[in-house]
Amino acid sequence: MSVPCVAVDRERGERVRSRLADADALDGDHEIAVEDDTIYIPVSGRDRVPADLADRIVERAAAARDRPTTPAEILGYEPSLERLGDIVIVDEDDDERAREIAEAVMASDVPCGTVLNRASPIEGELRVRRWDVLAGDGTETVHREYGHEFALDVAAVYFSPRLATERHRVVEQVEPGESAIDMFAGVGPYAVPMGTRGADVVACDLNERAVEFLRENAERNGVADAVTAVAGDVRDLATGPGSHADTADRLVMNLPHSADEFLDTAVALAGDDCVVHYYDIQHEDDPFGPGRRAIETAAGDAYAVEVETERVVRSYAPHEYNVCLDVRLTRVDG
Repeated sequence: MSVPCVAVDRERGERVRSRLADADALDGDHEIAVEDDTIYIPVSGRDRVPADLADRIVERAAAARDRPTTPAEILGYEPSLERLGDIVIVDEDDDERAREIAEAVMASDVPCGTVLNRASPIEGELRVRRWDVLAGDGTETVHREYGHEFALDVAAVYFSPRLATERHRVVEQVEPGESAIDMFAGVGPYAVPMGTRGADVVACDLNERAVEFLRENAERNGVADAVTAVAGDVRDLATGPGSHADTADRLVMNLPHSADEFLDTAVALAGDDCVVHYYDIQHEDDPFGPGRRAIETAAGDAYAVEVETERVVRSYAPHEYNVCLDVRLTRVDG
């Protein structure tokens, strides 16, 4: 049977397969094939393939894949599940239904050590939530993303696997030798890959447990020398002994509910030419305007502000978007 496949060089195969998986574009019904130095990855639809890979789509005969037993086959319906390392996350208000799903997950061929159900919304200054352990034991795992490994404890830190594609988009812009500051670094999903790209990274977070994982993850991925992990308030990076004021070539501000409260600090940390990745949550009527105006106000007369990219990352709530503005700050002489 002929199906659409993305054809790429063999050495790029795993990287491209991960990107297609993040885009929900993989065709699980057909086998990946290798011929000479080319790997052919079946996709579920041309419209789901990232734009920069669209010219790599070819029609090709592909063997049918023996499908493993899935939770849906056991349950008779498709449950809503999210994978994070060897943890499967359920989001069910009905405890009986949640436990039914957990039993099916553990009985299926899904690689899984623990099944969790969300027991609270994200809460508090550290943005963590409570969990019900439905099967297995513990809330720690190792998550793999674009060739990197991140140890974490979902009960102690904030981490969203749904942002993998967005993180990769930002990291791909990093040049060797840059001075980068991740202002709300968590366990390092921006900071560690930026270090791999050759940047000198300062990564700060208020959550001390997250910073412990960040240091572990820098070691785990071989960039401990490139990533300086700091536990504390990011405002302190711009003042006092050891200040990083006026040094950053790139700033990541992934704290979408309140990043605007730290824009004065971002401006203080920015060097003469600095790209700021500013995350925000706004109404669909004007998703980018409030962030742009807040950045312009904080920059004042000190910097020229150029918005290079306005991007909707994902829907956050009805009529609300999680967005990113890539903004270049260029210091004004005089």
